[in-house]
Amino acid sequence: MTSTLKRFMPPRKLIYAIVGLFVAILIGLVGWIYYLDGVVLREFKGRLWSVPAKVYAAPTDLYVGAPVTADDLDAELHRLHYRVGDPNSGAGVYRRRGYDFDITTRRVRFVDELRAPVRVRIHAGAEGITGIENADGSELPLFRLDPLLIGSVFPVHGEDRIVLTPTDVPPFLVAALKTIEDRRFDEHHGVDLRSILRAMWADARAGRVVQGGSTLTQQLIKNYFLTDEQTFGRKLKEAIMAMRLEVHYTKEEILVAYLNEVYLGQDGERAVHGFGLGSEYYFGKPIEELEPAEMALLVGLVKGPSYYDPLKHPDRARTRRNLVLKELAEAKVIDNTVAERAQAQPLGLRAAGAGYVPAFLDLVRRHLKRDYAEADLAAAGLSIYTTLDPHAQAATERAVTAELKRLDSVARNRSKGAPLEAAMIIAEPTSGQVLAVVGGRDTRSLGFNRALDARRSIGSLVKPAVYLTAIESGRYNAASILQDAPLELKLPDGQVWAPQNYTHEVFGAVPMVRALSESMNLATVRLGLDVGLPAVADTLQKLGLDRRPALNPSMLLGTVEMTPLEVIQIYTALANGGFQARLRSVQAVLDEDGKPLKSFKLEVTQAVSPAAVYQVGRMMTQVTERGTGRAVGARLHITLPAKTGTSSDLRDSWFAGFTGSHVAVAWVGYDDNRPTGLTGATGALPIWLDAMAELHLKAWQPDTPTEVEDRWIEFSSGLATEPKCSADAVLVGVPHGTTLTSRPGCTQPTSESVVDKVKSWLQKTLH
Repeated sequence: MTSTLKRFMPPRKLIYAIVGLFVAILIGLVGWIYYLDGVVLREFKGRLWSVPAKVYAAPTDLYVGAPVTADDLDAELHRLHYRVGDPNSGAGVYRRRGYDFDITTRRVRFVDELRAPVRVRIHAGAEGITGIENADGSELPLFRLDPLLIGSVFPVHGEDRIVLTPTDVPPFLVAALKTIEDRRFDEHHGVDLRSILRAMWADARAGRVVQGGSTLTQQLIKNYFLTDEQTFGRKLKEAIMAMRLEVHYTKEEILVAYLNEVYLGQDGERAVHGFGLGSEYYFGKPIEELEPAEMALLVGLVKGPSYYDPLKHPDRARTRRNLVLKELAEAKVIDNTVAERAQAQPLGLRAAGAGYVPAFLDLVRRHLKRDYAEADLAAAGLSIYTTLDPHAQAATERAVTAELKRLDSVARNRSKGAPLEAAMIIAEPTSGQVLAVVGGRDTRSLGFNRALDARRSIGSLVKPAVYLTAIESGRYNAASILQDAPLELKLPDGQVWAPQNYTHEVFGAVPMVRALSESMNLATVRLGLDVGLPAVADTLQKLGLDRRPALNPSMLLGTVEMTPLEVIQIYTALANGGFQARLRSVQAVLDEDGKPLKSFKLEVTQAVSPAAVYQVGRMMTQVTERGTGRAVGARLHITLPAKTGTSSDLRDSWFAGFTGSHVAVAWVGYDDNRPTGLTGATGALPIWLDAMAELHLKAWQPDTPTEVEDRWIEFSSGLATEPKCSADAVLVGVPHGTTLTSRPGCTQPTSESVVDKVKSWLQKTLH
């Protein structure tokens, strides 16, 4: 190029051209460095100070009489990742001797208090808690276990991690990380030429890449801003940005940022970033409680989280951990004896994925947006206390996993596409608190949340709304006779709709209680048409459906599409005596100082007539006693209202029911809407039953409204009777003073008995 320029330019102009070219390159380089400097400042500062909101489950309350057995308490402490050992050794440790537990708790913040570590003794018998004492022997009326950390919400970047502050980081971890990854961290200025030359020499001798020369600062820059692309341009950019980062921030800030950013593994679709989350994910405890062997394993993962994954490759992970311990001993970071003892220890991992509940966290995020001001939620370091019951969540996950595995072998069309899926939600009926959510067969997946987003035909789950509408009309009661007979309807498009019962049988004249409990389609359609489609749609909306369903006759058999979340909202109103408590998953949100954020007001309102809801609930108990949900009554041995649901062509299987303490909905189906071959009783009911059988349930025992009286009628005929007169007698609620035709040969009073009068007087007096 120079010879060419000499030919066409005088010497002085040539010099000017070369200088100009050099200046232009220099200006471009300075501009590029200035640009990269701005990127570093802008992005790093945003990430450095965006502390995520920590999300907690509801704490377990312990008191004398609480239905928590010794094994339950042991399991709960294990779930909270308390270690078995000497409670005098520190926080997070317990010792069990038969039914007695000595526990030293961790420092923990609740919604209403910050509790320092405390020593307690708890006596748990075979039936529940029998005593709670302080360390000095004084009795405690109530003691709360730690709220389980179930996740976090990163306000700016939408990432899940536990951010450590400088005071959170154990000195041993800092020393170990520097020794293994960057021994000259405190001396270099972002790039270590000595380490680069040493790595190049080692690679040349080995004939392959065996050693890296990147500093911790360079690794941090790559994790924050760059890719793994092995090019000179990327390496140059990394080096410049690393040096600029060292200009603007202290070594401590850079190291803590690295500890919070480094990738340490994969939990399904969730990336495990940072030593804080890594400690919880792999060992189930805060990083300050880690032992040298556990910290060494985490430090060893930095080199290759996938290759050394201790959950998938325990032998590789153990070899890597022991090599780290050996190098730490050689560097005098750890004593040889301590290192040898740590090398002999097992990995000590907790169960993979335990404690992470992505489907429930999805609901939490939605309810936060609904119930709190967006500006308040942008604050850093929030603590979110939820309604999640870890025991109910674990039971639901086990039920979905186990039953889907079984159903896979019996479901129709199982080999034609994606596998069978399921969803389930459990809530507390009085408050509307959501206790558990499972959004699919992969309970750890962040993917499609069927519990919240899968709108499917609900089948016969709609029928209680039809019968409730009829009872509210004042023209029907549980003993009213319906005609289960064929019918044909001409639709506006000219087609003829001729519904049928599932069994294709026709049952003729039947009382309402039997029609509902045996899910008779023909009787239900005739009833719904009589009270009117608009009235049934009104009832669904009053119960909690936020949109008006299409007024088609098929709506009466459940062609209306809902998500499990919408279904449980409706059934919560039924379980709560007709009062609408909007479902919620968040109890409180505290700021960094422990002060609660103000939430939007939530009200409990009367949606429908409590007297009518009581009558429907009484009829629904026969679903589990005599109808399509008989398996529930046989296993749980308590009275509860419920309903099975099956959509057309057996595409969707549903089961919904409630006790005095829980309301739950389960769904089973294929994502692409293929027929499953499963009814509500053969698909969703087993999942519902497996989950609920693990919980401490209360029987459904509502007070009889003053406008209603309980009467015995014959299930098959609707005639008034008594248990001594007929084995077919069932107890139903009817409007007070209703005249019923008696079964021949059985004297049935048409007015209140003395016992009924005393019962009514006591209810009025006490309430």
